[in-house]
Amino acid sequence: MNHSPAQRSGQSEKDRQLVFSLINAARAVESRLEEALARVGLSLAKFGALTHLIEAGEPLSLSECAKKMTCVRSNITQLMDRLEADGLVQRVANPQDRRGTRAAVTPLGAQRQAAGARELARVQAELARTLNGLDPAALERALSAIE
Repeated sequence: MNHSPAQRSGQSEKDRQLVFSLINAARAVESRLEEALARVGLSLAKFGALTHLIEAGEPLSLSECAKKMTCVRSNITQLMDRLEADGLVQRVANPQDRRGTRAAVTPLGAQRQAAGARELARVQAELARTLNGLDPAALERALSAIE
């Protein structure tokens, strides 16, 4: 009898379908979030950086930003370049280290972040309505088990 590679490994069609359903759902949620943020001139990365800066309550070094966003410094430098070009952050001197600079949110950056937060809340409410009827605690436990 010929068996497919999945059957030989003991993986069922149902198991494979579940994995692909999770991947597709994650992509769909990310796409919805990106589209919502694009309406206010942001991306997920820009929104995340602005949110970290606002939550810090003070300018942060680029190293601190990279650490908070779990990315390498070269990526955060490019992201800050884009945010600065958009007028959403500005680089300011670091009083503790003359060689370093810190990123500070501009008033426009704070406005955009707030608009982005409203857009994300709207998408989250839509997703909650879509998932209405499912046990939220069970769903959270199942998704957390994957992480």
